[in-house]
Amino acid sequence: MSTKEKIQEEVEVLEKEVFQHEIVLHNDDVNTFDHVIESLISVCDHNLEQAEQCAMLVHYKGKCTVKSGEFKDLEPRCSKLLQLGLSAELV
Repeated sequence: MSTKEKIQEEVEVLEKEVFQHEIVLHNDDVNTFDHVIESLISVCDHNLEQAEQCAMLVHYKGKCTVKSGEFKDLEPRCSKLLQLGLSAELV
């Protein structure tokens, strides 16, 4: 095995060990579509189309993953969504 192949294998193993977390937004009877869309745009960096699609999925399916990534990035985003009155959880 060459040195290049060994380094490539080590990189692949490290990439697999990074756990992805998700912010899941849940449906509620309080927030308007506009508020949810504006919140997703400002907090989760969604574009308008992404935010609208997530709002529709939450409304009709009851929940939707709105952001995935590393815990340290998602935790403050989830907290902000909660502060804005949305029903969100970090899983």
